[in-house]
Amino acid sequence: MNLNLVFNIANLFVLPFWTLIIFLPNWGFTKKVMSSFLPFIVLVGFYVFFFTNTLNAESGAALSNPDLPTITKLFSEESAAATGWAHFLVMDLFVGTWVYWQGQEKGIFTVHSIILCLFAGPIGLLSHIITARITERFFKPSETTEAPSS
Repeated sequence: MNLNLVFNIANLFVLPFWTLIIFLPNWGFTKKVMSSFLPFIVLVGFYVFFFTNTLNAESGAALSNPDLPTITKLFSEESAAATGWAHFLVMDLFVGTWVYWQGQEKGIFTVHSIILCLFAGPIGLLSHIITARITERFFKPSETTEAPSS
């Protein structure tokens, strides 16, 4: 199968999930779809496809004893770059989904963090951690507050 075609399909595959959690986070369909592991299983399938097309003696040696010049050379190959990109697709969507569910379960505003996860997963994760702490500290009513007695 053509590497570029599979790469393009993988890129398009993730877009509906991002669209749902960014634009329709409270829709019942979004909650149902995002509670499934199926999107990740499919994405891992893409990853396995790319990874198996990358594996050879040279890439095995590069991965077993990585240093920056060797990894740079490895990722200059299309199949290795596609493998790395598929890794980003899987992990960024996984983190974005976790942020989405945190928002749903705890009432945390997440759209900015989810958008950041789409483009830069670790920054989106950091954004969510900061937003969650701010929300917990300043915007959640205290559960220990007692009503005044008469």
